[in-house]
Amino acid sequence: MHRRSAIAALLALTVSVALGGCADDDAGAGAADNGPLRIGYQRFGGLSLVKARAAAPDAQWSLFESGPALTEALKAGAIDIGQTGEAPPIFAAAAKIPFAIVGTSAPIPKGEAVLVKQAKGYQSFADLRGKTVALNKGSNVHWLLVKLLEANKMTLADINVKYLKPAEGRPAFDNDQVDAWIIWDPYFALAEQPGVQVLADATGLANNREYILVHPDAVKNKAPQIRTFLDTYQKTTTWGIANPGERAKVLAPELKIDEAVTTRALARAAQPLAPLTPEVGTELQSIADGFTELKLIPGSVDMKARIDDQFTAELQ
Repeated sequence: MHRRSAIAALLALTVSVALGGCADDDAGAGAADNGPLRIGYQRFGGLSLVKARAAAPDAQWSLFESGPALTEALKAGAIDIGQTGEAPPIFAAAAKIPFAIVGTSAPIPKGEAVLVKQAKGYQSFADLRGKTVALNKGSNVHWLLVKLLEANKMTLADINVKYLKPAEGRPAFDNDQVDAWIIWDPYFALAEQPGVQVLADATGLANNREYILVHPDAVKNKAPQIRTFLDTYQKTTTWGIANPGERAKVLAPELKIDEAVTTRALARAAQPLAPLTPEVGTELQSIADGFTELKLIPGSVDMKARIDDQFTAELQ
């Protein structure tokens, strides 16, 4: 399948399934003590492998295009548990959305990057001064942008930021409506084709961890189900890392992209789950404080208060 067609199909399916999943779940909003564990996932994140292997057959799955969309579902009580990058929990906390952080992953700095067209001749992020940069607001790439600006002694005033969802960012990038696109896998891998240059990734700038978020009602009423699921999640992730070839074969049909692209993206982005530690809490708080300082969120938020380490044993 041609990569442009693949990403269009991926985005269309993501949106349609997310809407469908939320519509079904809304009827049960607030009923977190009844029925199956309701899981919100994004294509390509670790949860996708659990779903693709049917490792949690009793779960109810809802697909989302991005972390901010997933946290909105938490707000609506439409899902019990979900996985996002490092920025969505902070924006969600600033919006007073109820959730607890119960787990994380090892760092994934190579799983997000700044893409530009080779023909434009950009050599570093500093060359984007005065240019238009597209990204999804409130996603993991938002923090990468902040760190890139800081590393290059630039501010938000030095570039023209265009907030676009992945479905909007790819055509804008392809048609030269923006000068750079900051994006994560698998959209990153799909966009890697002749003429596209990786200007920078998050190495040395941002850890780009994944975070597991749970609705407070589910923490209270579905703890045994959460424990069982997290144990399954950890075992499935460990299997995938040990068997990269089989992992790609299983995930490619789920992602609706070809196996070669899947393999390339997974090689840099698949990392084991990790328990929460005080250091992780400090890291997340520093990110939140950075967003507050730049007035990208209204006021300060206490991310350490959102951490719930009662499921640590399942993530070791």
